[in-house]
Amino acid sequence: MRTAKILFRGEEAGALSQDDDGEFEFHYNKAWVNDIKKPPICLTLPKSLEAYHSKFLFPFFYNMLPEGTNRQVVCHLNRIDQGDYFGLLLNTSKYDTIGAVTVIKMEE
Repeated sequence: MRTAKILFRGEEAGALSQDDDGEFEFHYNKAWVNDIKKPPICLTLPKSLEAYHSKFLFPFFYNMLPEGTNRQVVCHLNRIDQGDYFGLLLNTSKYDTIGAVTVIKMEE
């Protein structure tokens, strides 16, 4: 299992994980859900105490990935399989993203 912290404007909002069978789970931290001033990270993942599950990387996170030639270069330089979306997300979304969300790998 691989897990990442999901930060919204530098504050931990929740966690994203990929199970050994390839399925994904996203859940918000309880404190984030209970704070009415904190927004959801995106419209497709509204604040909820229940975890979201998907057989595929959630579209919100998939759209954070590089495309085309940029993806090829990043995968080659970091030795990541182009089909390893979670690995690619961990390598490209930890610092400089277009939106307010960053993804930080959690060490096992």
